[in-house]
Amino acid sequence: MTVGVVATALGLAACSSTGAQGPQPTQTEQKVSPAAVSKPAKVTQIPGDTAQNVSPADPVQVTVADGALTDVHLVNDQGREVTGLVSPDKHNWTATESLGYGRSYTWSGSALGADGKQVPLGGTFHTLSPARQISAQINIADNDTVGVAEPIVLTFSAPVQDKASVERALTVQSTNPAPGSWAWLDDKTLHYRTKDYWPANTKVTLMAKLYGTSFGNGAYGAEDMSLNFTVGRNLVMRGNTQNHHLQVFQDGNMIADYPASFGLDSDPGRVTNSGTHIVMSKSATYSMSNPKYHYENVVVPWAVRISNNGEFIHGYAPSIWAQGNTNVSHGCVNLAPANAQIVYNEVLPGDPVEITGSTQQLGPKDGDYYDWAVGWDQWVAKSALHG
Repeated sequence: MTVGVVATALGLAACSSTGAQGPQPTQTEQKVSPAAVSKPAKVTQIPGDTAQNVSPADPVQVTVADGALTDVHLVNDQGREVTGLVSPDKHNWTATESLGYGRSYTWSGSALGADGKQVPLGGTFHTLSPARQISAQINIADNDTVGVAEPIVLTFSAPVQDKASVERALTVQSTNPAPGSWAWLDDKTLHYRTKDYWPANTKVTLMAKLYGTSFGNGAYGAEDMSLNFTVGRNLVMRGNTQNHHLQVFQDGNMIADYPASFGLDSDPGRVTNSGTHIVMSKSATYSMSNPKYHYENVVVPWAVRISNNGEFIHGYAPSIWAQGNTNVSHGCVNLAPANAQIVYNEVLPGDPVEITGSTQQLGPKDGDYYDWAVGWDQWVAKSALHG
């Protein structure tokens, strides 16, 4: 009997010699059903079923949790499928093209859940129908090279009521830092200028996501727009109406000094306005007319427009006698034709022309290119987002 009791005790000691790990799970506890931890796919469609008045600018996507997308289809009411992109992990599908106005779209497809079961996609939504569509034009051509004072100008086909919405759809990026702001000059005209001149040799991109953007009162943008342009060398022209010269500076160094005749000082209607003008366009010849001063169809060579109030830099042989000593023009900057041709060949749209010394100031009365005549704080105040 005694031996038997010892054997039993040794047997118990042998069991505990592997380490005190506590009670081991039973076979029932070790067996876990996959269905107990696997979950069905949770699918989210944006826009969802029965959504109405969806803007084409709104997100269009499908996401899935606890599973992966098997296939996704979005088809409009004419049977055309919307293109989209599935993420590498198959958790997201995003449309890669804009939807149309006033259409119905139907979802189909499926997702496979972690539980191994398919979850179908489905439902129909409708996009909004604008009361009218508003388009825009940009003053700069794609891939142009411009001067350091050039603004970006959007001119809309109709008045814009929701100006803040439009501004939020616009993005300006540049390769060199250049703080800037949009400013509404009127209900149809929106300008973007930098606080100081653009840095030379800067590449600029404008993205205008206007399609699907509300313009207010039921109007929406007609199309998206984009623009890429380059700011060229830093060239600035400076004219002083009292010393009768037009000087040209590149990168801060004077490279030319031309005798000039500016607008007649004694007549406010003929004075060349002080302020920073912008080269807007140029023509090898241009016909000048001003009924108020009784002349018409006076053809001048090498005309460079610097404002929308009739101010130009141009050649004019009859005033060579006054150039460098007397102001006799009707507001233009008169140069000898040979000098005017050099200026004409050198300038780019957006080059600044800084005029000083006269009794009148450039401003809103002179058209819509008076950007640099407005102080920075006043300019920012014209923004619907920052004003």
